[in-house]
Amino acid sequence: MQKKEKSCGALVVRTFENKTYLLVLRHKYSGNWSFPKGHVEKGESETQTALREVKEETGLDITLIDGFRESVVYYPKPNIRKQVVYFLGTVPESVNVCRQEDEISEIKWVKLDNAQHIVTFRNDKWLISRAKQTLFRQKYPKRVR
Repeated sequence: MQKKEKSCGALVVRTFENKTYLLVLRHKYSGNWSFPKGHVEKGESETQTALREVKEETGLDITLIDGFRESVVYYPKPNIRKQVVYFLGTVPESVNVCRQEDEISEIKWVKLDNAQHIVTFRNDKWLISRAKQTLFRQKYPKRVR
């Protein structure tokens, strides 16, 4: 029988000197570059989980951006199906990041345009492209003619 797990997290962006940066973190045990995420706790909504996990892993209080909720599924072990729901969040230009030392070995801001070269997994590369689309639509909404 297949066991199902669910986590939630967020891609966190900020604008600095007219450039958009994405927060990426390296997990201590796997060495993989990805985004803050973690298991849903009993009674939590997806957004509550994402906000809590970002706060726990980075020390950041983020504001979620409307219109972005993406889900990826993978199989980390035999008979385990893991779904991770991601949101897109933003923080002010100048913030202090405080990494969770027992799980995260490194955190850095990378230019959004270069981020797909940093992250480890194909799903994360896809999530970055979806985040770019959302941010572009917000910056340049369609005009009604």
